[in-house]
Amino acid sequence: MLASCMAMTTHLISLAAALAFAAPLAAQDEAEAPPSPGEIVDQAAADEWKAIPAEDLLVMTLAPDSQGNERQVVIQLLPAPYSETWTANIRTLARTGWYDGIAVIRSQDNYVVQWGDPETGGQPKPLPPELLETTEADYISTSMHGDQDSIVLWHPRNAIDDNYAGSTLFYDGWPLGFEIGESTKQLTRWPLHCYGMVGVARSMSPNAGDGSSLYTVIGHAPRHLDRNIALAGRIVEGMEHLSTLPRGKGALGFYEDASRQTPIVSVRVASDLPARERPEFEFLDTEGETFNRYAEARMNRRDPFFIVPAGGADICNIPVPVRRVAE
Repeated sequence: MLASCMAMTTHLISLAAALAFAAPLAAQDEAEAPPSPGEIVDQAAADEWKAIPAEDLLVMTLAPDSQGNERQVVIQLLPAPYSETWTANIRTLARTGWYDGIAVIRSQDNYVVQWGDPETGGQPKPLPPELLETTEADYISTSMHGDQDSIVLWHPRNAIDDNYAGSTLFYDGWPLGFEIGESTKQLTRWPLHCYGMVGVARSMSPNAGDGSSLYTVIGHAPRHLDRNIALAGRIVEGMEHLSTLPRGKGALGFYEDASRQTPIVSVRVASDLPARERPEFEFLDTEGETFNRYAEARMNRRDPFFIVPAGGADICNIPVPVRRVAE
């Protein structure tokens, strides 16, 4: 009898627990759950997506992996007026074939993956003579606030408070920092070191790098590098081929054993490829209503998994959606 009562009690407790879980789930089903950021992006109208010019895309082909799988990385270069001398040099290096045969020479955990001349023959690879001179003054872009240039390029609509800049914002698909001088009214803008951004390796200042060695951020955004080194673009496809590489054991993650380096077969400007081989990408217009909804949803997750909206987000935690155009 006692055993029977205990069994009945256990059954009732289990049933009560099941009902306690079922009640809020039923209520949740009745009320439409707020969309996730991804769902918001999926609902974007076709005219809210902007095409990336083929001239701004680089196709980097790595050597196949150990299983023989092909590896390709696509990089979008920054548009003017940012980093123009570096992006010009990068196109020159690609078009002269200079990048062909170099390698990934560094993989530092929670920081960057870098590629460049491995100097396996003991001598640096000769650079094309037509490379432009670069200067660290061009890490930023400046204009007078109120000029036509400023009106076109400064949009406070998506401004976000930031610890590394006066404010940050999205403009034309890119995360930027900006400041306006109180007395000079000079508007200063610069790209930010978010995950997947591509920068130009350099030695000590005043050297600003020439574009022959590049890196991408594979860890927490190293925003302390903003305005201290040139950014030239971002990876829009194939990031997994770089972020998952074995970490280098040497100082700063450089590979001490050359056999650990990943060879780069080729780098091509997409506009130079035959039409059938030319990748096409587009990004969600950061001035559109869908992007505003998406950014707000990233700041305050209300979809069912989340309990407490964060009330804000670092700009690097609001990645601009980029997608490949279906063939």
